[in-house]
Amino acid sequence: MFSDKKTAGFTDGRLKTLRSDYIFARQKELVLDLVVPKSRERILDVCCGTGHNLQIFSEKWCLLTGIDSSREKLEIARQKYGNQAEFLLAEPEDIPFSDNEFDIVTLINVLEISENPRKVLEEAIRVCRGRIFIGFLNNYSFFGTRQSLKENFGFDLSRKMRFFSFPEIRNMVEDLLDDTFIRWGSVIYFPGIVYDFFEELEEMFPLRKNPFGAFVGLTFPVKYIYRTAQSPIVNSFNLKAKANDTAPEAVRSMLRQYDK
Repeated sequence: MFSDKKTAGFTDGRLKTLRSDYIFARQKELVLDLVVPKSRERILDVCCGTGHNLQIFSEKWCLLTGIDSSREKLEIARQKYGNQAEFLLAEPEDIPFSDNEFDIVTLINVLEISENPRKVLEEAIRVCRGRIFIGFLNNYSFFGTRQSLKENFGFDLSRKMRFFSFPEIRNMVEDLLDDTFIRWGSVIYFPGIVYDFFEELEEMFPLRKNPFGAFVGLTFPVKYIYRTAQSPIVNSFNLKAKANDTAPEAVRSMLRQYDK
């Protein structure tokens, strides 16, 4: 039912903020439904930006790590989380961690802006020992134009992006992992302005297995494999086999020094 009381007195900017908050709340609901994070699990958020998506896992008492290629965004994230999270400067195609380091790895709105989505996914699989969550903007959603998708999900409107469909992402995953089980769903089904008045309509749609939401999420398990240090990084820093730190901790310490 139309509700003019709900938006009465709000400026356009305030309405946009409320809309963004609601969209994020729906994304959060989908992530938690599919990933089911547990306390003390280690999570890596790839291209974490200012750490917005890590809020979802912070509330579940996970151990937080984020990487991003922007020093400025990482500095904001560090100020926001303090010593409650670890942030490193890194590219998503070359994640500076050893195999099997994390229980959960998230790629939320990362593949759309990556030059090599397959390589990003390969790296996420390599450093994961539990499950991966991929969240992306749906090429086949009912939400509206691509420009409106960018605007309502916080992207730079001038930035070039690739929009995926669920079958494309599923095929990429299945090409890299044999015999894996994928769970998926979607949220946000209407143009952004609808959420100023008709949030109740959104709640009528199920989270799972609906292919037309603007934001699609999927998760799949990753089997533990033999743990090794990432060779290019180990070689570039000339790590010694008898060093007191293990390879991952030694590499991380060096990266912190580099990032200062």
